[in-house]
Amino acid sequence: MAGGESKKPKANAGAGGKKKEVKKETGLGLSNKKDENFGEWYSEVVVSGEMIEYYDISGCYILRPWAMAIWEIMQEFFDAEIKKMKIKNCYFPLFVSPGVLQREKDHIEGFAPEVAWVTKSGESDLEVPIAIRPTSETVMYPYYSKWIRGHRDLPLRLNQWCNVVRWEFSHPTPFIRSREFLWQEGHTAFATKEEADAEVLDILELYRRIYEEYLAVPVIKGKKSELEKFAGGYYTTTVEAFIPDTGRGIQGATSHCLGQNFAKMFEINFENEKGEKAMVWQNSWAYTTRTIGVMIMVHGDDKGLVLPPKVSSVQVIVVPVPYKDADTQGIFDACTATANTLCEAGIRAEVDLRDNYSPGWKYSHWEMKGVPLRIEIGPKDFAKNQVRAVRRDNSTKSDIPQASLVEQVEKILDDIQQSLFDAAKQKREACIQIVKTWDEFIDALGKKKMILAPWCDEEEVEKDVKARTKGEMGAVKTLCSPFDQPELPEGTMCFASGKPAKKWSYWGRSY
Repeated sequence: MAGGESKKPKANAGAGGKKKEVKKETGLGLSNKKDENFGEWYSEVVVSGEMIEYYDISGCYILRPWAMAIWEIMQEFFDAEIKKMKIKNCYFPLFVSPGVLQREKDHIEGFAPEVAWVTKSGESDLEVPIAIRPTSETVMYPYYSKWIRGHRDLPLRLNQWCNVVRWEFSHPTPFIRSREFLWQEGHTAFATKEEADAEVLDILELYRRIYEEYLAVPVIKGKKSELEKFAGGYYTTTVEAFIPDTGRGIQGATSHCLGQNFAKMFEINFENEKGEKAMVWQNSWAYTTRTIGVMIMVHGDDKGLVLPPKVSSVQVIVVPVPYKDADTQGIFDACTATANTLCEAGIRAEVDLRDNYSPGWKYSHWEMKGVPLRIEIGPKDFAKNQVRAVRRDNSTKSDIPQASLVEQVEKILDDIQQSLFDAAKQKREACIQIVKTWDEFIDALGKKKMILAPWCDEEEVEKDVKARTKGEMGAVKTLCSPFDQPELPEGTMCFASGKPAKKWSYWGRSY
């Protein structure tokens, strides 16, 4: 990843570049602190960590290899898992005809402000403008209606990896809200509601695993309110993450049961085993490059990115630390051999042998990029046939004999992965506050909490909460009703309406 270095001044680069002040003069390091100015910190860390580059069209970003590698690792996991479920990949066009787009009224109303239109070809206006997909229900379902005839054609389970465009919003944020983003979208059709319900939860579990097992981000599984569910859908399940530094919830990924609504609009019927005509039950589900933004927000610190080992394209960076009279070539060879040993064991390791940067500069550079483990080899390590290992997450140092290198590095990487998850979970748990009354609710909101409150589950009440909390920070909404419901004692009242509560729901401001 040497591509980003050209912009940084190469202080004292060259033969004499081993002076201590080299590091200070390189302009490395972040100028914003995470807990002081989160927004500026985030904008800076995604660029300095070489995840993205800003583009000349607002709301669009270049995903650099450092980010793309993370996406590919998640993709590899998810793709293999859905293939085990007999879901097949396909690809549908990017363009949608207006007639088709408008077939499902609620659906298009939900997406209308975000749809981008192609209106010209060269100098001439198109007779009929063509939409660019914001999502592909209306693109795909006319063909489901064509392909599904009888019960033997079911289930039909397709997925596509693609980009979508949603042209709206005033505050674009890299990974979190962008006009174009990458995602997978699964679209399935079943003969029965039971099969559809079961798949919704199977997919949601895969999304939980992406966040918790790969990105080391704790999430809460739950159901969206009627107001917050997918436009035109039957119900929406979600994995919700929380960003303690801003006190905001963030929808991690969603798995929707569409019911028979789209089947009705697109006439997706089949002949069942009894020879009767029936309508299919459908699901759609997706996760996006937003996952990467959530990971950065949760784990990053004032030195830059902090990447969980499972998704980092480089898990170990090996840095030579030669002194004036040391056997420089010997140390360089030992570094190369160390990286090779790790690679052969399936660990993603690289060696940084660039001679125009000091070791100190390299430390800062790889810390900024979030590499989980740094291995240093200096003259003493070389003489003792050992390496010095430094963790990115907590800066702990340890000396490892070359003889047990692979085994110990694997152990440290596993520990970093678990530690990142545990620390994030602890921080999130500290932000959850149970409230019973409106006053407690407003108080908790001011303290950037993720609020768990008893609710009457009425749409009007949720709209009212939104209206009463509107302000500079944005209105409050339900994040989800967790599947894991605490006990709701008889006679518990809704925190907002005073009516009898039906369930516990998480509330908060959100991205």
